[in-house]
Amino acid sequence: MAKKFLHTVTFICCCVLGATAQSKPAVKKPAATQPAAQKPLRFRTTWGIFLSDTLPRPEVLKLLDSALIVRDGSNQKFPVVSFDFTYEKKEPFLNDTTNEVSIYTEYVGDSFKSDKISTPWSSRLKESIQKGEVLFFNNIVIRYTGDKLYRAPELKIIVK
Repeated sequence: MAKKFLHTVTFICCCVLGATAQSKPAVKKPAATQPAAQKPLRFRTTWGIFLSDTLPRPEVLKLLDSALIVRDGSNQKFPVVSFDFTYEKKEPFLNDTTNEVSIYTEYVGDSFKSDKISTPWSSRLKESIQKGEVLFFNNIVIRYTGDKLYRAPELKIIVK
């Protein structure tokens, strides 16, 4: 019995010593400081003054002629070189098999080489945009310093 007890105590001590031997001592590391030039770039994209948001139809109609604006963390503006625009249009239709009205979703879009939607697109949207439809601004490319081009965050505007 004493032999069994001795083996059990030895086993437990070995396990405890093995577990504590593998743990690392708590050493506090100094905080890594990056110079201001080494901080990762963070941009925010707005359409007029709005970030991605749900906006009333009259406000969206006012914004259709506005430019996309991209700023960095220090509020400096950068020119938009190009972007892709997608319009999610929803149209009701009569389902032939169920004789119920259903909603058909169609995606229409274009790529623009400027900072705003072209005049024909703007005038078409002013006539047709309705509640529940969505405007997407994707692949927004800006000109950073010199020849550097960067991709800015996307926008999603929902019409309410």
